[in-house]
Amino acid sequence: MTDKQKMFADEYLANGFQAGKAYLAVYRNTKSENAAYANSCRLMNNPAVKEYIRQRMKEIQTEKTADAQEVMEYLTAVMRGEQQDELLTMDGIAKEVRVSSRDRNKAAELLGKVHGLFDKNVNLTGEMSIKIEVDYGDNS
Repeated sequence: MTDKQKMFADEYLANGFQAGKAYLAVYRNTKSENAAYANSCRLMNNPAVKEYIRQRMKEIQTEKTADAQEVMEYLTAVMRGEQQDELLTMDGIAKEVRVSSRDRNKAAELLGKVHGLFDKNVNLTGEMSIKIEVDYGDNS
């Protein structure tokens, strides 16, 4: 993989996955946007570039993306009132206050949904027998 291909891949990740713009940013002597888009498609199909982008995406996700446990811990802390919120007073002074009851209720609702507490469809299973008798009255 060349240095320019690596720069292209990094620019592609940095600019929101716009391959044509990434190509134009790295290969500045390109005169035509059509050529830039065609060449960026070719680069995106290059196995080395693909693998580099895949690895970088994995690194970015690991560093910057919250996993399910982190989200659950945050929502639990908000629901319990352990999180602080910043409030700006009329004097321009920032003051830390507990999160509002509205925010706590919303966190509780989200946690409840995760745990299936509000499911409307309740499936009950069990064994039972039904005996149906039909009485047609006197046969005489």
